[in-house]
Amino acid sequence: MAQHFLLSARARTLSIKEIYKAGEDAAYATFCEIRWPETGGEAVCPRCGGVDAYSIKSRRKFECKACRKQFSVTSGTIFASRKLDFTDLLAAIAIFVNAAKGLSALQFSRDLDVQYKTAFVLAHKIREALARETEGEILDGEVEIDGAYFGGHIRPENRKEDRKDRRLSHNRSNKRRVVVAARERGGRTLTTVVRREADGVRFAADRVLAGAKLHADEGTHWDHLEGFYVVHRINHQVAYSLSGACTNQAESYFSRLRRMVSGQHHHVSAKYLHQYAAHAAWIEDHRRESNGALASRIVRNAMLAPVSSDWKGYWQR
Repeated sequence: MAQHFLLSARARTLSIKEIYKAGEDAAYATFCEIRWPETGGEAVCPRCGGVDAYSIKSRRKFECKACRKQFSVTSGTIFASRKLDFTDLLAAIAIFVNAAKGLSALQFSRDLDVQYKTAFVLAHKIREALARETEGEILDGEVEIDGAYFGGHIRPENRKEDRKDRRLSHNRSNKRRVVVAARERGGRTLTTVVRREADGVRFAADRVLAGAKLHADEGTHWDHLEGFYVVHRINHQVAYSLSGACTNQAESYFSRLRRMVSGQHHHVSAKYLHQYAAHAAWIEDHRRESNGALASRIVRNAMLAPVSSDWKGYWQR
């Protein structure tokens, strides 16, 4: 029997020990090389694009000779105004990618020896950066689409005669949300968070190329996709897969997301569910890449991502 990729040595190309043994200078050089690959890690002014800059080594900053702007390697990125050392920041990313089923902010804070607030915001900044990979992505070929409900759990009453039927809509919590996932076979996984699974029809129209082969379950709302796509339906009361029609890959994604939410985070706010959904999709799409490749991918995404409007100064409102 072939060895699973995650159990092989090919999956382990980066370790926390290596990051700290290499030191702060090596970690800083890594960020510079990824931020400015076209100049081999030499600073490029984010304001005017000038390539000539003075180096202020005592503060790891630069001053552009053309426009006199002072900047650092993280200026204008999602890690702007960071206070962590570069070794800690790189180690944080390595810890984050090593968690195959997600990472709680509490464990993150303990591993990094930082406040829970710091770990919470840093984790969400990383999730925002990695979600940028699929911005504007349009799926084609064979695409599976499905939805799953998250949150809004209502605790049953103690006495059986006092309990209500939680399957009825008027007995459900308004915190309940649906994650709709469209997964291209052999491609990417796109997600959105809506109140009703039927709202996923609009999502499919926006993110799946017309004429693609679409696999969906027996939900009647998917009937609206007929005529725009070649739709293959599977009735899960009959079988999981029948005549090539199935949504097994979409279900595989939901399995990972459920393990992430219930096993790691225990509770996810509806306000931020979209970021956890995107994180699980990213892990699912890159599950055959080494942890070193995943860490480099996140650093690259973070260096391209602008300052976050949601997470900059989050605890200061």
